[in-house]
This record gives sequence, C-alpha cells and structure tokens, in this order.
Amino acid sequence: MTATLAPTAPLRGATTTTIDTPDGAFTVIEAEGAVLSSGWTDLPSELTGQIHPSIRAVGFDPAASSVQPILDAVARYYDGDFEAITTVRVRQSSGPFRVHAWEVLRTVRPGAPVTYLQYAERAGNPTAVRAAAAACAKNAAALFVPCHRIIRTDGTLGGFRWGLPVKQRLLDRESGRAQEA
Repeated sequence: MTATLAPTAPLRGATTTTIDTPDGAFTVIEAEGAVLSSGWTDLPSELTGQIHPSIRAVGFDPAASSVQPILDAVARYYDGDFEAITTVRVRQSSGPFRVHAWEVLRTVRPGAPVTYLQYAERAGNPTAVRAAAAACAKNAAALFVPCHRIIRTDGTLGGFRWGLPVKQRLLDRESGRAQEA
C-alpha cells in the first residue's frame, strides 16, 4: 500500500493520507493520532463534511499527529487481522445515543454481521431502529467504526456510503469468502 500525505486545509493541524487498498483508494483524515473521518475515496472533500462542526472548529497540534499506526492497522486489516482496526482511536461527536451507538458498532465482531434491529437492541433501545440506521449513515470513521457489519433483517446489505460492492467485499473478506484477485 502506498500513502500520500497532505495537510487538510479546513482542519488546522489535521493531516490527510490516502492509501491504495484492495477496495480502492482509502483516505483518512487524522489529528493527534485519532481518525476524524475516513472512507474509500481519494477526495478529502468527500470526508470533511462528515466531521462534526464542533471538531472542525478545533485546532489540533500537528506535533501530536501519528498517522503511521492508523495506516499499519489498515494494512493489518487487509492482511486478515480484522481486529487491528479496533486499536485505532476515533474522534466523533453527536448526541448521546449516536455516540453510544458508534461505540457499540466497534463491538460487532468481524464475520458476524448483525441486523439493524439487533444493532438497536445492542445500543439499548430496540425501538430505535431508525436512529441506529442514522448512526450508521452519520458515521464519519468508516472501517474503524465498522458500520459495514450492519445488514437488513432479510440479510440484504442495506445502504453504505462507499457503495454496496465495497460493503459486500468487506463482509466477504471478514467471513472468509473473499476472492482475492
């Protein structure tokens, strides 16, 4: 995997890194060793809007930047160590339910996707299926907060900001069904 580093203009002290993965370009916006936003794109502009305004308003210390452990975790994930992404710090902000729901997403095991209903139950409110789905939709830290592990009750994929083909490949890889080219 190759990496390209660039400062992120709207976020003082944050850096943007794009690497090649088997699922395409993957970009991370990082500050002080925490992922602020990430996804399968080579356009940082597709990620900055996902970062909560309260985080965008903060100035970060560039000396505290530490992107290499994040890139190492991505490489280990693609090498089959699916737990590697849980070691990466993530910084997201929202209301209490959504923040808790993002924490719950990080406990969904690779190869064992859950339905939106099961996800809402795990988040402590089985009637909040739409709120749980909204937490997935507003998740800025794709891969590190694995919203791709949430599926519809009928077993179909549902939505995924980075496209259903990427979601399917991630799920296949985690379940051992991946067909590497």
